[in-house]
Amino acid sequence: MLNPANLLELAILIGQGLVTAALALTLWRLLSGPEKPDRILALDTLYVNAIALLVLIGIQRNSSLYFEAALLIAMMGFVGTVALCKYLLRGDIIE
Repeated sequence: MLNPANLLELAILIGQGLVTAALALTLWRLLSGPEKPDRILALDTLYVNAIALLVLIGIQRNSSLYFEAALLIAMMGFVGTVALCKYLLRGDIIE
């Protein structure tokens, strides 16, 4: 019979596998996206998947360092997405 600790470890491993597969598919879309908006959306999805993977690793290793790294990636990813969208719409980032 599975105890709760083994069940949680199994769920984390399955989650890591699925998020890693999502990362691979998103990277493929980033490299092969036919247009610029597709690539920007893939980049946005890529950093969200990276955050999810870091959170899962943080839960698995019981370390808050991974959660802080996920927070930094979230902040930088948001700023990067806004900058890329402004560049795509206007042709420059800062006016």
